[in-house]
Amino acid sequence: MTRIASAIKTNPWLACPRLNSEAQLRLFCFPYSGAGASIFFGWSKDLPPIVEVFPVQLPGRENRLVDPPLSRMEELVEAACGALLPHLDKPFAFFGHSLGALLGFELARILRSEHGVQPVHLFVSSHAAPQIPDDEPPIHDLPEPAFVAKIRSLNGMSKEILESRELMELLLPILRADFAVCETYAYEDEEPLDCPISAYGGLRDEHVSRADLDAWRLQTRRSFSLRMFPGDHFYLNADRSRLLHALMKDLKLTTPARQ
Repeated sequence: MTRIASAIKTNPWLACPRLNSEAQLRLFCFPYSGAGASIFFGWSKDLPPIVEVFPVQLPGRENRLVDPPLSRMEELVEAACGALLPHLDKPFAFFGHSLGALLGFELARILRSEHGVQPVHLFVSSHAAPQIPDDEPPIHDLPEPAFVAKIRSLNGMSKEILESRELMELLLPILRADFAVCETYAYEDEEPLDCPISAYGGLRDEHVSRADLDAWRLQTRRSFSLRMFPGDHFYLNADRSRLLHALMKDLKLTTPARQ
């Protein structure tokens, strides 16, 4: 095993990447609140070999249960930056869904300002543009019954999980931390990114509107595209093939051509 492959295999932030020495682009994928990297495990087989999928595992979930979840965007971005930076030695793109979209965006900004690198493409899914104020009341510090009721209303977790006391005891601290990241996030105005941005969303999403997604165009100097898919806030779990087809279509603008 090469030194780089060994470092990737032992990095807790990178969950089960399928290493491919022939890949020309790495796609780092950031999950939504409460979710782990496993939601992206099937992506490699549905994408061409030119793309190397790196699911990002945030602290506190799945194989990182012993790591306390982080509850502020600043500390999450700083930790992720340090963990991913050694693996940005080839062209890379970010895909983030909901919380993951905001994390991918802020990570792209800190990489630009502190390290002089940036993704060749940023995919933001099911999250309003960061400059739009969140007018929803915060829920991360609600009493448990009210917090669970709110989580249930979002329709992002299966009935089996919601009705399992053991699983909910594991998930509630993660969910509270993830919601705290978003609800305490304070957007700071900076120059737009110098990479294309693609914003994706669900047509039946009751929380993020088309206008919310379209406002991401203000965060890039380069091209912007907006795509809407059948489904709600968690549309990506319902029709992965349609999503990945669109992703590859957008990446053709930036992915290096085969030699």
